[in-house]
Amino acid sequence: MQNVELKAELRDPPLARAICRAIGASFILAFEQTDTYYRIPTGRLKKRETDGEPVEFVFYERPNRAAPKLSTFTIFTAEQALERFGREPLPVRVVVRKRRELWMHGSTRIHLDSVERLGAFIEFESLVTRGNPVAKAQDAVGELRRHFGPAMGELIDCGYADLLERELDGNVPIGPPLLPPG
Repeated sequence: MQNVELKAELRDPPLARAICRAIGASFILAFEQTDTYYRIPTGRLKKRETDGEPVEFVFYERPNRAAPKLSTFTIFTAEQALERFGREPLPVRVVVRKRRELWMHGSTRIHLDSVERLGAFIEFESLVTRGNPVAKAQDAVGELRRHFGPAMGELIDCGYADLLERELDGNVPIGPPLLPPG
């Protein structure tokens, strides 16, 4: 599977929620999530734990750049992940904990995230399907970027795991204030 995604600092969470409502996005739910990232030779692998949901493993490949990017991913059950990646424990890279608000605008997910130790972020993910090809997904993400511009800060060129590793190494200051509950 593929999606087009874009991530940025979120400087004004209340404004972002107001924009969601103004453009007709639907609030789906808010939840806590823990992603454990593993060191693997190629690509990225994370174990995603969400309260009330089965554990899933997400393997993905995506370039690091501060722009909309195409991500290719596969979601595995725990048993499928053991078959694919082996039964020996994998070395843990980093653990990311976040509170996520999920909104939907058409076929595009809007994430308002509060990431432990890093701060508040906004992310757009438009799933690529036969009815939503890459060009259409890119357009959807671009449209949301324009709408949310006043609430957004700098674009982020990497994932939360990369940011957290930098912060833990002392190379990146702690990000914007945490996203308060909605």
